[in-house]
Amino acid sequence: MKNLGFGMMRLPVLSGPTDFDYEQLNRMVDAFLEAGYTYFDTSFVYHNGKSEEATRKALVERHPRDSFTVATKFPTFMQVPEEQIEGVFRSQLENLGVEYIDYYLLHNIQTVYYDGYDGKGGIVQSTHLFDHAKKWKEEGKIRHLGISFHSSAKLLDRVLREHPEIEFVQIALNPIDWDSELVQAGPCYDVIRKHGRNVVIMEAVKGGGLAKLPVEAEAILKAKHPDWSIASWALRFSLEKEDVIAVLSGMSTLEQVLDNTKTASGAEPFSAEDRAALAEAMRLYRESAPIPQSKLEQYRSLLYHGVPVSAILQAWSICQIQPDPGFSDDNNYLKNAFAEEARVDFHGGLSRQSVVTADGRDITETVEKAVAWLTEHSF
Repeated sequence: MKNLGFGMMRLPVLSGPTDFDYEQLNRMVDAFLEAGYTYFDTSFVYHNGKSEEATRKALVERHPRDSFTVATKFPTFMQVPEEQIEGVFRSQLENLGVEYIDYYLLHNIQTVYYDGYDGKGGIVQSTHLFDHAKKWKEEGKIRHLGISFHSSAKLLDRVLREHPEIEFVQIALNPIDWDSELVQAGPCYDVIRKHGRNVVIMEAVKGGGLAKLPVEAEAILKAKHPDWSIASWALRFSLEKEDVIAVLSGMSTLEQVLDNTKTASGAEPFSAEDRAALAEAMRLYRESAPIPQSKLEQYRSLLYHGVPVSAILQAWSICQIQPDPGFSDDNNYLKNAFAEEARVDFHGGLSRQSVVTADGRDITETVEKAVAWLTEHSF
């Protein structure tokens, strides 16, 4: 289970997002490597576009090239024109200070944009991004080609059928997203394995949201393993999954690095009792949301523009108990659900559609409030 990855998206800073605390960051990188871990994940856009540079300074310039593997991502959502694609990739090599990238991902493949990335048109400018990526691999500039994914298991199955060159898929996966109606971590994981590809896991602690739980939930976990941190339970949930290249954790302090590497190095698969304790803790976590999970079941048969109302309200409600609700991934899956089920773009506005329960209650206002919030906080 030695497959922990260092996510370079929440690095320690002194003031703004690009003023890195290199004294601490260097110690974090060194401690991670000394613990026997080698996978570092960055992106063209993290930390206002400076994470790749920070990775170069803290890692690439300070350690032998064969002592680490680096992953970065092409910014598909920026809708880079065809004639600028090669330049963006060259700048990434320069930012990182490497001649090749070990794991290269097309960032944020989703329903809204996929056909455009694939040269088939759609609602965005058409490019041949996948063809560029295949060429970079043929030239030896990338070793492994993958995608990060933020949409449905249905779309993922199609993407992997249409692109056998994709070797791995990065998905959000944690004990809450596993059976989330929108994130669909469990079904997506199953699709990846069905196609014989490997997995990279992001949001293992849900952006830090699973590092602190309701008091009664934490008490259940602490009673089972007093020496485990709360965050380590979520991390262990992902570490025990099969066919996983790396489980990413966005670490901001040396203490987090030490806790995560300790957890990963000593992790064993959960016992039946561990699983039961975690399931109960997650149930209590869901029940602590503004709309408890037990109240959502009554809405499961209702649809709003083709999307289950229970899924919409679940996503909004879970976001509200995250430490940074605007950053949570849940709010970026709804637009894809609308695009897939009803072929509408919720950023362009939705026609009014009433939602009335079987017993006659009109919950349209509640649903519209949730959709409005998720629209505002989606990229």
